[in-house]
Amino acid sequence: MSEVFIIDLIHCRCPQHSSCVERQVKSVTGRRDVGFQIYLLFGPHGQRCNANGENKVSLLETFFSQKANVHVLDYTTVTESWYRFKLAVDQLDLRTVRVFTSKNRRPMFEAYIVQLFTEVYTFEYVTSNDLPCPGHVQCDSPLAPPVSEVREEVRSFLQQLPAKGDVTILRSTFISDCFSHGFTTRTGGISSISTLSSLNLFSSSRRRDPRTLVAENIRRLAQKAGFFPRLLHLVKVNHGSDVWVMGKEEEPHDYDGIVTNQRGVVIAAPGADCMPLLFTDPVARVIGVAHAGWKGTLMGVAMATVNAMAMGFGSRACDVTVVIGPSVGACCFTLEREQAADFFSIHPDCVPDMAETRPHVNIRLATRILLQREGVLPEHIHDDTVTDRPSVTLCTSCHPEAFFSHVRDGLDFGTQMGFLWMDETGTTDCFSSSEH
Repeated sequence: MSEVFIIDLIHCRCPQHSSCVERQVKSVTGRRDVGFQIYLLFGPHGQRCNANGENKVSLLETFFSQKANVHVLDYTTVTESWYRFKLAVDQLDLRTVRVFTSKNRRPMFEAYIVQLFTEVYTFEYVTSNDLPCPGHVQCDSPLAPPVSEVREEVRSFLQQLPAKGDVTILRSTFISDCFSHGFTTRTGGISSISTLSSLNLFSSSRRRDPRTLVAENIRRLAQKAGFFPRLLHLVKVNHGSDVWVMGKEEEPHDYDGIVTNQRGVVIAAPGADCMPLLFTDPVARVIGVAHAGWKGTLMGVAMATVNAMAMGFGSRACDVTVVIGPSVGACCFTLEREQAADFFSIHPDCVPDMAETRPHVNIRLATRILLQREGVLPEHIHDDTVTDRPSVTLCTSCHPEAFFSHVRDGLDFGTQMGFLWMDETGTTDCFSSSEH
């Protein structure tokens, strides 16, 4: 297994710097039982010499003479150096990094790591106090900049990165112009890992996209869609049926649906095979979103969202329109027979091959049937059974060029979302024309 090391050459004011660096390299390359990659981190322009005037070239010669796999991180900002390092680590599919730096600079590196990495990675530090170089005792490097400065530098850097493709938004003709909405595809962002590229909109401790990068993807989506990122509320997925009635109660710790009658607030539900559901009621002027995987579907999250609209704001099921966004189709989704039996009990058509060991399951059809049973009109549901309108209920697994998919891509998968809001301006005339 390969190991990866990053050696900080920014703190190069030690009078014994060359010999110190050589000791560090030998401590790495002496481990012949494993492969290794060494990355040399130089400072911004103007921080290239040590106290003895040694320049970058002489230091590079020291490293390359060790016959190691050595790479140079020599960019205009520290942010870009760390970002390029992350790209390399991800391409190597590595997770553990050893960092050689000074005691003073470690907090700064930790600040960059928080911004650009997730808990997937482990960083082990060897600081100047641990190195066999007495010169470091008197010549530790300059103090690190404030965390706020690091955060701003990272944010500005990510904003100037080129997008991979254009942000593309799918919209349903079932939703009236009283509401703004859309379903995202995977293009138009800056995520680089293949299964997350490029408009991944969710960060977690189990994936490699950090929160700052996802925030930049959301900023680009918001710019395209026409909303402010700070107004976005994404459901906190629990794969259940809890719904937050925004404006009536405090936000729960986790939930799979949101309903509100507040204008200008953008609510959203994620999806990567699971269904992002959008709910609109132009009569009571209420909106809702829900995340519905197979577990949430069986628990009734779709109808729980409609009921929350009714209990919280007076909606009637017959006035609600429901749109099922991109999600895994029955063509690609299977469950164990015991689990599939629960969908078969909803309707046999939900499991077309129940006799198989792993039957195919149609979670979209199950959602439609459950909603219709509780009073949502069949003609108010937009899904893949609707053939006379442009479809927004495409199979995420079947379209790798357009969507992320857990079923297809495995654990490090990206995430789409469905989003919805009522405009703050111009809604009075819009809704008055929509009332029965």
